[in-house]
Amino acid sequence: MTNRSTEAASQCDLRTRAVSRMTGDAQAALQMTTVAYGVLHELASSPTTAADALALLHELQVHQVELDLQAEELRGSRIELEAALRRQIQLYDAAPVGYATVDLGLTLLELNLTGAAMLGWDRDVLLGQPLSAFLAAQSTSELRALLAHIQGHHGPQACTFLIAGLSGGMRAVNATVCADPAGDAFLIALMDAEDPAASPGTWPRDDGLL
Repeated sequence: MTNRSTEAASQCDLRTRAVSRMTGDAQAALQMTTVAYGVLHELASSPTTAADALALLHELQVHQVELDLQAEELRGSRIELEAALRRQIQLYDAAPVGYATVDLGLTLLELNLTGAAMLGWDRDVLLGQPLSAFLAAQSTSELRALLAHIQGHHGPQACTFLIAGLSGGMRAVNATVCADPAGDAFLIALMDAEDPAASPGTWPRDDGLL
């Protein structure tokens, strides 16, 4: 192979390497910009490939603009997502219905402000505590059975529980329970119910749990 042929083959390989650097994913392209410009310099140093160098320079510039636009779109999407998340958190906490997330052992994993008010304690204190500490014994048994039923791939279930406040009086709440689509937990919505059985009375509550 002649020297000219060898040089042409080498420069062709350089172009292939440069194009390969530029057409990868965005993160890889950013990391390899210095290498790509080094290859561009090699092409520009030879009269036989100077035109290729100009073409590659244009491609690099276009690709950089594309990366800048992608980064701008990502920043905009992140701002929108963060705003949407803050709005959902506000809606969750301000809802007139009590919302709770519990595991199979009835541990409170998440709780909105309305739910905390229904249980009569500060939310930060309640998280990590068992919901069963606030339920009558029969209601606890019913809820455990309900969670086991839902775990068997059944849809949302409705029931009524008796819960106790700080004063020891009991009241009835209507509950809708369903599986958490995001994991192995369960979602519970609570609303006060008018129930004659939920009259004030003494409830043997174990405050040592809190």
